[in-house]
Amino acid sequence: MTSIPPGSRQRCSLCQVEIQGMAGGNDLVYFSNGGPGTRSKLWARVCQFLNSDDKKRQCLNQDPALRGVAQPGDGFDEAPLIQMPNLSQDTQPPA
Repeated sequence: MTSIPPGSRQRCSLCQVEIQGMAGGNDLVYFSNGGPGTRSKLWARVCQFLNSDDKKRQCLNQDPALRGVAQPGDGFDEAPLIQMPNLSQDTQPPA
């Protein structure tokens, strides 16, 4: 959970992302799909869901000071509600 020196990369043994240390602390996270992201995005989508202390100790992204504040778009948005017609038992759908 220590910072990664600028210009070097470390791979997380749990989720296999690579984190590249950047000057100023704005590290880049390389996901398996898509462009690079931030530590806060990695936290919102993966790291916060670790379910054991052992896994949390192995995670490269548990330090809140390194990941920063979550930004809009870091997590997955809720799916929109779908309005379904109310079909009562008395009403039969058209044949």
